[in-house]
Order: sequence, then structure tokens, then C-alpha cells
Amino acid sequence: MTTILTLNAGSSSIKFGVYRAGAEPDLICTGQVENLGPVARLILKGDTRQETDIGPADHAAGVRAILTAIEPYLEGEQVSGVGHRIVHGGKTFGAPVELTDDVLDQLRALSPLAPLHQPHNLAAVDAARTAFPQAIQIGCFDTAFHKGHPFVNDTFALPRRFYDQGVRRYGFHGLSYDYITSCLKRDWPELAKGRVVVAHLGNGASMCAIKDGHSIGSTMGFSALDGLPMGTRCGQLDPGVLLYLMDQGMGPEEMTRILYKESGLKGLSELSHDMRTLLASDDPKAGEAIDYYVFRIRRELGAMTAVLGGLDGMVFCGGIGENAAEVRARVIDGMGYLGLTLNAAANAQNDTDIGAGPAEVLVIRTDEERVIARSVADALA
Repeated sequence: MTTILTLNAGSSSIKFGVYRAGAEPDLICTGQVENLGPVARLILKGDTRQETDIGPADHAAGVRAILTAIEPYLEGEQVSGVGHRIVHGGKTFGAPVELTDDVLDQLRALSPLAPLHQPHNLAAVDAARTAFPQAIQIGCFDTAFHKGHPFVNDTFALPRRFYDQGVRRYGFHGLSYDYITSCLKRDWPELAKGRVVVAHLGNGASMCAIKDGHSIGSTMGFSALDGLPMGTRCGQLDPGVLLYLMDQGMGPEEMTRILYKESGLKGLSELSHDMRTLLASDDPKAGEAIDYYVFRIRRELGAMTAVLGGLDGMVFCGGIGENAAEVRARVIDGMGYLGLTLNAAANAQNDTDIGAGPAEVLVIRTDEERVIARSVADALA
């Protein structure tokens, strides 16, 4: 048995999956290490659900805890390949790649482009190379799916030298869009050839215009801040606001904290970044935060449809997209002019096919880890 481990590392958590390699990797178990820091906890979902307090843990300790937890599922086999989600691949990396010393040096140089993601992704790579020294390490990039955008969807109207230096629209959530596209090709082949807007709505959120299986536009740009409001991130913002804050004496560290960690649903509601909490709240500010969130999705839906030159279908995915029927209903309400209408009963039940109009409306549970596992399986083949 050839065994694959996938790691999706954030600042305070590491999601993981264990697969048997094959033409389509077979999931054995999955889980995550939560609350990296003084009181980390490991959750493993295999034959049963297990929760283990592992005490103080950084990324290295978290990976060691994962290795210990998955050993019973390895049946004496070694992990042959480890796949990593890497948020930023920059101008260079448009496909999965083996994480050699040279590649890692190039990826570390991209950390300023994704300061709250890239360092944690790479910390997990360092830990995995120590824990699994014989395994091939494969990096899979959130930016790769969007590589090859038309120039007009890839640039900012800044002096051209900045574009040449790498200041451009990269787009993110590419592993999620890759998975959704593969589902469309398998189960809705005609739609997969058409014009589709995919809305990845979670604590991070973006939308992608996909034509014949290829990304031609994204709401996210140079960083993971752009586009839609998110759990704690601001989304689209007039750059003049940043100039104003600088003029008021605010420095880069404080602005980074506000834009990444104190804005979005959390900042607007002054209550929570969690959509479930906001939907259950009677606080007017919670309602206003949801109103703005829905408004921006609807606005970007129109923009992505214009990029595509029409619309054959829309797909919701991500934690909010897959589970918040009320948000989906409010997004689609009044969108009949785009061919989008809902089957209210199907939507309330979180069915897969929730549309009732000429354009498809689908809810597909995304699986970024499977995309990573497929890339590792290909490397091992």
C-alpha cells in the first residue's frame, strides 16, 4: 500500500488527510490539530472520532502528533508522499512541484505577498520533511488555478514596472476551484464546458469566473484581502482609505492586524466572524453585516457574469456556501434576469441541485485535500 498524507496548515491549525494512492486516492482518515499554542488538541476521524489534548504545540509538534495518531491506520507502511497546500506560488509556480531546498527558498521569498498564510504553510513543510525524511514532498498552490488569466484580469492600472515585478492579480482558493471543476466535468459535463461562477464562501471567501474549465476572473487579487468581505478580512477597499490611515499615523503592523483580523463580518457586526452566530442574532449590527456580505456577493456575481459574457450556472461551496441556506437564498433572490432562481425546498435541505431556472444552481462540498492527494499520487505514479 502506498500511503499519502496531506497537510493544510494555517496559523493556528493543521488539517490533514491520509489516503491510499491510486487513480483516485482512497481516503483512510482525516482530522486536524486545533489551537496550536499552549493548549493544542488533535481531532481524528477514522473508524471513530477521537479527540486528544496534546498540550503546547507548534507546527513541528503538531505534525509529530499527527504521525503518532495516524500510525494505527498505516498498517505498518511508511508515508510515501506528503502533499502541502501552499497559498502563494507567485509568477513561477503554476502546477504542483516537488518541494526541494531551492523551491522552498523561492517560496519563502513570497511570504510578504501572503504574510498570514505562507509562513505557516512552509513551517508545516519543514516539520513534515523532518518527520517523513524518505517521503516526497509536493506543494500545491492556491494561485495555480488562476495562472493564465487574460492580461486585463491579471493587472492593476499601476506603472507597468510593478506588474513586471509581480504586483498583479493572482487569485486564491484555487485548490477548491480545481475540485469543483473536476466534479462538474464528471457529473455535469455540459455545464463544465460552459460559463460558471463558483462562490467559495467560508471564513475566507472569493468567487471565480470559470469558462470551459478555466479560470478567467477572480474576486481576489494581489492578496487574500481583496474582493468579498470575509470572516475577519475586509475585502475590497479603496486604497485611499489606507493612505488616510497612514496619514493618521497608523503603521503597517497595525493596518495588517485590522485588515486581516478585525474587519469583515467580525468588524462590521462587532459580535462574531461566524455566520451561524450572526444568523442567530437579533443584534441589528449582525443583520447589517450579513446585508453587506450578501450585497457584495450579488455585486461580484454580476461582475463575474460580465467577465464570462453570460451565465450557465452557479456553484456554492465552502462552509457558508454549503450550509447557510438563508445566505444562498438572499444571494439568488431577484437574479432571475441571469437565469438564476431557487427551488426553496431543495435549498432548505442543502440539496446538491437547488435551482429552478434555466441556469443551474448547485451546492457542492469542496475537498481541497483530495486535490492535493491527487497531485501526490501523480508524482508517485
